Amino acid sequence: MRLYCTILLTTLLPSVSAQATELRIAVQPAPLFAPAFVAKQKHWLEDDLKKDGITVKWSSFVAGPPENESFAAGQQDVGVMGDTPALIARAAGQNTRVVGISAVGPKALAIVVPKGSSIKSPADLRGKRVAVTKGSYSHHLLYVVLKNAGLKFSDIKLIHLPPADLVSAFTRGDVDAASTWEPYLSRLEDEGARLLVDGTGIKKGELVIISVDEYAKQNPRLVEKFLQTYKRGQDFIKANPKQAAELIASDVKLTPEQLAKVLTKLDFDPVIRPEHIDELKKTEAFLRDNELTKNPVDIDKFVDTSYLKSAGLK
Repeated sequence: MRLYCTILLTTLLPSVSAQATELRIAVQPAPLFAPAFVAKQKHWLEDDLKKDGITVKWSSFVAGPPENESFAAGQQDVGVMGDTPALIARAAGQNTRVVGISAVGPKALAIVVPKGSSIKSPADLRGKRVAVTKGSYSHHLLYVVLKNAGLKFSDIKLIHLPPADLVSAFTRGDVDAASTWEPYLSRLEDEGARLLVDGTGIKKGELVIISVDEYAKQNPRLVEKFLQTYKRGQDFIKANPKQAAELIASDVKLTPEQLAKVLTKLDFDPVIRPEHIDELKKTEAFLRDNELTKNPVDIDKFVDTSYLKSAGLK
């Protein structure tokens, strides 16, 4: 059945009619976007689109903010990122739309503490030095965890750090806790970090597929082709988890053994469901309430499911 679905998806678009001559794809070196890296390694898009004279260009970014800068500069067409950076860019006026879900994984983001830490519960974070990447979806996780414990950001010593610096600060003992995501989470756990709380029942750990609105309108078949290929990558990971981990480990900066464990934490189905829209609305409210964005984002307009439907993904 899986093979049939994969064949069906890859034959739905026998010819891609588009105004563009290239498809520029923005990714981040994280297992959260594993299907994109499977497609990249397998050259699926390149092989499918070359007959139409369309080239594929992949660009990698360490996190959402620099990726958003590239979108703002008109250098990307589609991309994958966390829900928070996508919303921050949209609130700032970036003309993008959410066209799919790249992953959902509440266990792929978490707050960790050193192995021998006296911190046993979120309430113990009061007065502690907690590292987080500002505007990330782990920033939102920290907010909700603190709120559930009767705390606010003002009750802790919040230290904003880029992901790599956060790992270094934690390893050196410069902070008492860190809120982060994969692959940084696995790296910290390998260094002896202890899980305090993950996103289970708190935050879905939702990441999205976005496209420049004008590009998508002018080249709908290319956006549909990307979504189909992402689904093909998901199917490959499900059918061949060990092979997938070995194939893309270098792309996501983990060992195959680490990656194999992380992949079990994630659902890569690109279909947008009502619960995903509800999660985006919660994230949007968090960003405004904490003055990370100034302008409201109408989630129902920001999300466009038409490309998934046209691609035969429901």
